[in-house]
Amino acid sequence: MIAIIKIVRSIDWFILLAVTILMAIGILFIYSSGVTSSGELVSSEYIRQIIWAISGIVLILMATLLEPKRLPDYTPIIYVCTASMLIYTRFFGKVVNGARSWLGIGDFGIQPSEFMKIATMLFLAKYLESSRHEGSSIRRFVISFGIVLFPMVLILMQPDFGTALVFLPLYLAMAYVGGINRRYLVFITSFGTIAIVLTIVPLWQNLITASPSLALRLFYEAPYVYYILGVIAVTFILAVLGLRFFKKQYYYWIAFFASIFGLAMTASLAGHKVLKGYQLMRLVVFLDPGIDPLGAGWHILQSITAIGSGGLAGKGFLQGTQSHYRYLPEQSTDFIFSIISEEMGFVGGLVIFTLYLFILIRLVLSLRNVKSQFQITFVSGLYGTILFHFLINIGMAMGIMPITGIPLLFLSYGGSSLWAVSLGLGLALGIGARRYET
Repeated sequence: MIAIIKIVRSIDWFILLAVTILMAIGILFIYSSGVTSSGELVSSEYIRQIIWAISGIVLILMATLLEPKRLPDYTPIIYVCTASMLIYTRFFGKVVNGARSWLGIGDFGIQPSEFMKIATMLFLAKYLESSRHEGSSIRRFVISFGIVLFPMVLILMQPDFGTALVFLPLYLAMAYVGGINRRYLVFITSFGTIAIVLTIVPLWQNLITASPSLALRLFYEAPYVYYILGVIAVTFILAVLGLRFFKKQYYYWIAFFASIFGLAMTASLAGHKVLKGYQLMRLVVFLDPGIDPLGAGWHILQSITAIGSGGLAGKGFLQGTQSHYRYLPEQSTDFIFSIISEEMGFVGGLVIFTLYLFILIRLVLSLRNVKSQFQITFVSGLYGTILFHFLINIGMAMGIMPITGIPLLFLSYGGSSLWAVSLGLGLALGIGARRYET
């Protein structure tokens, strides 16, 4: 009992206060999103969000009481069980918004992919700590990235591109802190960037011109793309052989860049086959919403309009027009920030930015004097996840990021994402509360 009291006193209550404020703001504007232009309330989402928010706070407090030193022993079981739920979901889950990503009965359900983020953070943190003796070996990189790649592939098969995308910044943050060689992190970043470009640009070009450029067609149109992949594969093999027999460093870099381009092209081809048409169009209209102003581009155009119309101080709570006239799609989830900005203006948006910045700074400060590499790496993964959700969702609402369906944590409507991040935050607060323990 004394130990529990000590932990409770050591918790960073300022983080919990900031999270509670964000949850309260989210509930208010989820309520606003359910009000029509005539003042009629047509949605009860805010009631469910209240329940999820209260239970999320309870979950945070309960998670702080878990002993961080014992967590590594259970991480393999947690990872395997959560991954098994993902596999089951792929075949027997409910289809919502085009993705088979839900488990549940009736209106009640959960998204295992959200909890897979926390399970992956825990298991990856354990591996990075236990493999420190290997330094920055390529084996350590391959295994650590494989831990992240496995759930990513399962989630892409649902298909849920947005959630799968979150695992990349999660890995980069944890691998950076965990001692993975920086060149491998450059590899992942370059691979992801090129793959996304090769996925989007050909589709965009097909929509804006009657005769696509041959230079681009080489990278996505059969049989040209297979010739290019063949050349890259031969180049990679020759470079590996050259490195083995002649020991020249430039052979390494030839193989390095050849593998980046080869894997990126393969991933872009897989993306064209796996991702659904509406998901690809969401990426394309990011470049030019005017391509489909009444379809996929509608989301971005209406969101930008809502944010711009809010001005400095906003139109006032429940006085927004874009949301109440139902111009904003997915307004309680993906575009909750648009409603806040329209009704509370630049000042309201600044409050949101400040609260997130405060949480992220306090998370970093909570790691002072923490000795465990497992604990530091786990909190780094949580930090990267929260930051990525914030940047992508806010950027999406402002039209400077593609629409990926990533929620704004603590604010957007939804129980699974809120519970998952609450669990992760509770573990992080528990780690911070015990930072002076040896």
